Amino acid sequence: MSVLLIEAFYGGSHKQLIDLLQENVEDCVTFSLPAKKWHWRARTASLYFMQAIPSSSTYRVLLTSSVLNLAELVALRPDLGKLKKILYFHENQLVYPVRKSQDRDFQYGYNQVLSCLVADVVVFNSSFNMESFLTSISTFMKLIPDHRPKDLEKLIRPKSQVLYFPIKFPDVRRFLPEHKHFYKSRMYGIDASTNPDSSGCLSDLQRKQPTENNTSNLTPGPNKIMSTTCPEEAFKSPETSQEMNRTQNPETAVLQHEEDKPPNFNPCDTRKMVERDDGGNQSRPLHIVWPHRWLEAVHCGCYPLCPKALVYPEIFSAEYLYSTPEQLFKKLQDFCRKPDIVRRHHVKVDTDQFSWAALCRKFRSLLAAEAGEDL
Repeated sequence: MSVLLIEAFYGGSHKQLIDLLQENVEDCVTFSLPAKKWHWRARTASLYFMQAIPSSSTYRVLLTSSVLNLAELVALRPDLGKLKKILYFHENQLVYPVRKSQDRDFQYGYNQVLSCLVADVVVFNSSFNMESFLTSISTFMKLIPDHRPKDLEKLIRPKSQVLYFPIKFPDVRRFLPEHKHFYKSRMYGIDASTNPDSSGCLSDLQRKQPTENNTSNLTPGPNKIMSTTCPEEAFKSPETSQEMNRTQNPETAVLQHEEDKPPNFNPCDTRKMVERDDGGNQSRPLHIVWPHRWLEAVHCGCYPLCPKALVYPEIFSAEYLYSTPEQLFKKLQDFCRKPDIVRRHHVKVDTDQFSWAALCRKFRSLLAAEAGEDL
């Protein structure tokens, strides 16, 4: 096996990325730890993998998420240090939301900086994730009482890049109102030019298997709200997702690592649904949901309402963003009074750019050992 996939927190989007690469990239082998006790995984996983990963002359590339202290692992296993080392950031610990600044454990962010310094390629799942991490390094290092390191951003930035989290989108046309079918048909046309599987990036085995609704993990933020009329089959919550941890102020809700599987949630119970129409029936109630996974939500026909902060301005235009709770309330009030505004709307977001079909070549190129590389 030439590609070594290591995941210290094998759950949620971390698991989905590893599984997707394992299924669709040749010559991969995976070593992982269950998605439990996240803090201990970040502290001690490198020691476990030192013993768990057998020595092999066939490894060429190593990919791991930023949960693992990569610097510790390559120090414990010099043979792995010779590989092309790729570090993938689902989130970063320098700006990850905490209730109070004193609650932030310095060690986790410090581990990520060390991992970046020893990695050959540092990959972030959004521009916001990358910029928030790199520009916070100097301030973060000022927490050290003396003899602080300098110019670490200049060492890490040249090898940093953005590669969005890849998603295998299902065909949800049969769940959408008739007036939205044509819009989705552009993405799922019957001819090869518009079929998402026609890119050639999916394996033959993958094409034979039913497509799963995998979930994305763009850097999370507070109060993601989506208005939708989708039925439950098109919007089942993922089997594993990050835990929603809310403080007493609902405006500061943040995502945290999960340790237990969340209960099932049907935002659109089909027993309460009435027959589909052209979107203009004002008597039908508007369904409002708070999904963990917006990229899937928009794909299923939801209208997004997101805070004008964090990663959201990178993805959504101004019409889908709000700056204050009052703006959010007014938007929801207008939509509830005139639900056809939402039902007739086609969201101006190209979700196809986040699909595995669109991103597979970039991931395969990333996982390829450089030509002529002395390994």
